[in-house]
Amino acid sequence: MLSSWFGVGAARARRLRRLPWVAVIFIVSPAWAASPVLTLDEALRQAVAHAPMLAARRAQTSAAQQESARAGALPDPQLTVGIDNLAIQGPGAFTAGGDSMTMRTVGLTQALPSASKRQAERAMGAANVELAAAQETGTALGIRQQVAGAWIGAWGAEHERAMLVALQSVWAQDEAAANARLRGGSGSAADVLAARMEALDLANRIDTVTAQEAQARAQLRRWLGDAADQPLSDAPDFAAMPSDETALLARLDQQAPLLGWAARERAAEAALAEARADKHPQWSLGASYGSRVRGLSDMVSLQVGVSLPLFTRNRQDRGISARAAELDAVQAEHEDARRQQAEAVQAAWAQWQALGRKVRRHRDVLLPLASDRSALALAAYRGGGDIQPLLQARRDELSHHADYARMQADYGRAWAALAYLLPEGDTP
Repeated sequence: MLSSWFGVGAARARRLRRLPWVAVIFIVSPAWAASPVLTLDEALRQAVAHAPMLAARRAQTSAAQQESARAGALPDPQLTVGIDNLAIQGPGAFTAGGDSMTMRTVGLTQALPSASKRQAERAMGAANVELAAAQETGTALGIRQQVAGAWIGAWGAEHERAMLVALQSVWAQDEAAANARLRGGSGSAADVLAARMEALDLANRIDTVTAQEAQARAQLRRWLGDAADQPLSDAPDFAAMPSDETALLARLDQQAPLLGWAARERAAEAALAEARADKHPQWSLGASYGSRVRGLSDMVSLQVGVSLPLFTRNRQDRGISARAAELDAVQAEHEDARRQQAEAVQAAWAQWQALGRKVRRHRDVLLPLASDRSALALAAYRGGGDIQPLLQARRDELSHHADYARMQADYGRAWAALAYLLPEGDTP
């Protein structure tokens, strides 16, 4: 089953024949070979398609796009109605027709922000859209990494359980050999009991791993629902990374932890531009129509207004200084985050390589040696030797196989942590 992982081809067939029989079963003889299986790629596709958090991020991106579309627009005009020159004394006091100067008025006023102010607002809207899109992409990458980790955890537990179940048939030979010696008069009941106790310990380990597999399936079910109960397919080739270390280090800003920093910088730049625009005068235009008493002509009024930023030292200049300091802070934090991510990539790469070496060493050296040692110990016991060397060899063999199964899962998780750093379809 794991031939794609181990890269077993014609050139490595001889090595496959040298593997202990448990490893061979572990690789090529799954009980569910004919059943529909859940691949890692399919698990990722389903999770990304149905994740509620990703739907929330899409809605936030849509909201940011709507806000950006109205950024930089002119403010709504203001409608005014009223009475001008209303007399408050004399016989016509407080009446609309009590004085020839009294007018009923209706007017419109339009504020005209400076072009730099409106441009800064549009830049801020665009930066918010970019930030929302970056958060959406980062969430998708995070989901892919979490689902990959859950899938690999379930896959590792499933195969560790299969390995332990396969060992049961081998360990049954020890009990059979102890019974044969007891019947032949050369053994003891203690040997039989010791072999049975080891078999019971193996059964306990199987129960523990079965529970671990159920827990891993539960984690996967969070993302996939009932599809998480399907048998799992072959694992990807964890020795093949989509991007090398140099490429990952050259594209730090495209990785999930750094995706939003460029947009944050642009938002800080837009805020600085908006603060600078506050030093420019803000204009307004107004017009009103006044209706007077019958017999007198109506009147029209026009107004032009302009703000006077005369005291900029303690107002606009301080705002500009504050926004400039915030931009410097964002840029410094971005650089610090970039260094942290470079450190994380290098550490993850070193861990992935080290685990790969351990997996290959277990597969090619330790597992065959452990199998040979157990076979020799069994032959020695059948020839009249003590049972303790056999039991110890079995314990060591079990330990090596359990370590190997867990190490493969760790290797896969280390691979996933690097393989899904860049957005889908954005790997060289």
